[in-house]
Amino acid sequence: MLSYDLAVEDKYEPWRAWLEDQLALLPQRKADAFAENLWHDQNFWSHNIELAAGAALRDLGFTVEYERRWGTLTPDWTVTHASGEPVALVEVLTHSPSKDMYSRMKAWHELSQRVRKIPVRIVLTVAERHDRPLEPPDARTAKNIAKDLRSWLMSPIHRTSYDLHGYTFRVMLDPRTGRPMEAPYMGAALEAPSQMARVVSAQALAEGIKEKVRKYRALAQEAGLPLIVAAGSHKFTGLKVRQFDDLLAGANTVSIQFGYGDTFIHDPVEIQPGKPPRWAMPPDLAGVLWVDHDNFPSFATQWRPNPEALLPAPAGFTATR
Repeated sequence: MLSYDLAVEDKYEPWRAWLEDQLALLPQRKADAFAENLWHDQNFWSHNIELAAGAALRDLGFTVEYERRWGTLTPDWTVTHASGEPVALVEVLTHSPSKDMYSRMKAWHELSQRVRKIPVRIVLTVAERHDRPLEPPDARTAKNIAKDLRSWLMSPIHRTSYDLHGYTFRVMLDPRTGRPMEAPYMGAALEAPSQMARVVSAQALAEGIKEKVRKYRALAQEAGLPLIVAAGSHKFTGLKVRQFDDLLAGANTVSIQFGYGDTFIHDPVEIQPGKPPRWAMPPDLAGVLWVDHDNFPSFATQWRPNPEALLPAPAGFTATR
């Protein structure tokens, strides 16, 4: 699911309406700048979580100001009482895939769109490697692959695999009948490598939170305000609040996500079953407000207070849902 799909397909209209409602709450100049970058794949999810964090703070009864300037810094949200008095600083952090991952996914997506134009209702997969990631074809190679696949699939010679331009394309068979599976639309379907197979860990998110605290610590101390990080994750990362809770508790659990046909684990992290990692929040951090994206445009938040915080968060944060 790339941002283009969300921008144009009818079923995502409620999501687009929610975005318009949230942007309408920002000052016009800032809303225009925000909207200009919103629909880029690398920005879309982080921008949604940023807006969702502001909506969550409003739902808790706070008034919020977007990117209020504090000297040379502009925290994402300044939380205030109705009187306008600041009560907390909130910086938003989204755990996102790398730019390289977006590039690979987009390249496979473009090949899938070419294959979809072949008028044969069949489902294909790509044979992956076990020792390294399978790089997607460039635009010229993708065009040639689609052309050659079209010739083969529309010929009277039926095969179960096709070796083309350095890639092996396999026909998916129905395990019950042994016959080729039918695509759900009037064209061939390519189930490309997902690029998402990896160990799911909150360690990188924790490092990002530490960096946010380092950047805003002096400001929070000078202003005498608690510092909060609103954290969320891009859907492609597979990261949920339970992995963050495991890291806080030092729980001995391992989560791995795969897509269909994935055979290679990307960006592996060290797994220590007998000594799982544990992370303690820095004392200058009042807590982490987790923004759950499972039901966007609806969302839920979960509050994880720091019991060792030098400045605790306002009482309203205990009402998160």
